[in-house]
Amino acid sequence: DRVPVLGAAGFEALRNNRRRLAGRAGLPVARVEHLLGRYGSCVEEVLALVEADPGLGEPIPGAQGYLKAEAVYAVTHEGALHLEDVLVRRTRVFIEERDHGLAAAPEVAALIAPVLGWDDDRMRAEIDAYRSGVEADLAAQREIDDAAANAVRLAAAAPAQHVA
Repeated sequence: DRVPVLGAAGFEALRNNRRRLAGRAGLPVARVEHLLGRYGSCVEEVLALVEADPGLGEPIPGAQGYLKAEAVYAVTHEGALHLEDVLVRRTRVFIEERDHGLAAAPEVAALIAPVLGWDDDRMRAEIDAYRSGVEADLAAQREIDDAAANAVRLAAAAPAQHVA
């Protein structure tokens, strides 16, 4: 009960220095405040990615509320191994974007592919698996009860798990 959650240690000091952090990373203060809310004191790891590659400080096309660095961070620091993991679990793109991240998926896949050692075929397979998952989720939402919705999701999940 006394162990702070990841990102809590040093949070207040970083929040007090958000203008300095923003200036160092070349980002608006509001964006750094938003990142502090997501990552706490781990924000420095995200900002280090931006400092190393300023292009990662740009928003993800199709998911403007997220920086490209956040997709890379999901892989390099949070253990994400699949496109779905980045868009559904490591970020909230799936639930925050009207299209559930379909427009962002190719860009995010291109960002994480080099880190994960994916070739073009693997990248396409990840995008296709994500698209299938989104389509299955939308189809499940149209079902009349939970059992039918679950059956739709399970049927779609089986082929998607073959992406190695």
